[in-house]
Amino acid sequence: MPNSNPDNSRQDVLYGIIAYTIWGSFPVFFKALHGAAPLEIVSHRIFWSAVFLCGLLIFRHQFSSILTTIRDRGTLLTLFISTLLISGNWLTFLFAIERGEVLQSSLAYFITPLISVLLGFIFLRERLNRWQTLSLLLATAGVFNLTFQHGQIPWLALIMAFSFGCYGLLRKLARVDATVGLTVETSLLAPIALCYIIFLGNGLQGHFLSGEIRLDILLPLSGVVTAIPLLLFVAAARRLQLTTIGFLQYITPSLHFLLAIGVYREPFSSSQLTSFLFIWAGLAVYSANAILSSRAKRAAAV
Repeated sequence: MPNSNPDNSRQDVLYGIIAYTIWGSFPVFFKALHGAAPLEIVSHRIFWSAVFLCGLLIFRHQFSSILTTIRDRGTLLTLFISTLLISGNWLTFLFAIERGEVLQSSLAYFITPLISVLLGFIFLRERLNRWQTLSLLLATAGVFNLTFQHGQIPWLALIMAFSFGCYGLLRKLARVDATVGLTVETSLLAPIALCYIIFLGNGLQGHFLSGEIRLDILLPLSGVVTAIPLLLFVAAARRLQLTTIGFLQYITPSLHFLLAIGVYREPFSSSQLTSFLFIWAGLAVYSANAILSSRAKRAAAV
């Protein structure tokens, strides 16, 4: 049920805004890790996230919920696959940042909601109404325009969008608490991540504890930065309406877009603008349909 307390509702919206703003500032944070390779950064992100989240669950006396989760083989298998998907998403994002292609990250997270609708139609047999179909066609037209105008498919954006969309689909099927699920996910790969960190250190190729204070601080901090916005998001999503969450999620790609164009001065041609206009039109149709559907359901419930 929606939260009936206006003060709490405003607090939940604030939590959501902070979460999506932190995610939107990720290009700034991870560009500050220049020098470290994407795979090394992802390894630290996984390991320190696991440490932080396990510590948090122990502090909350909820660590037993992890044991309950891993006893269910079906849930554990689902979380293992989702772990590979989210890790691949993080690695692709860092690769895009390293290549100076923040614009592809923006494109990815603009089309992710539409990818989620498509995956729901394919795997969950969720029916698409004509407005949702139109929104998907507009976004597809935008991607095809980018492909034809530049002679190459925006692979990084599509990999990020589909990996995150599939991740969301699996987490929906797993039906496990978001914090517990992320703790299990990061813990599954934490031993491998730690072994890789030690391997790099022994080979004098690692950047952690190698004498550069900036990386000594930021690499472990990457795990905390990963976990905190998720915890804020979970706190907000428990009570906010799905329509409100739907609008808040556009904060992240919008900030990525502004950073790419305004701060990092990435090339942005008229053909790219046309593609983004198609995608934004698709999102506008999708959002308007979501709002009207939500209002109709509330009116029917009265």
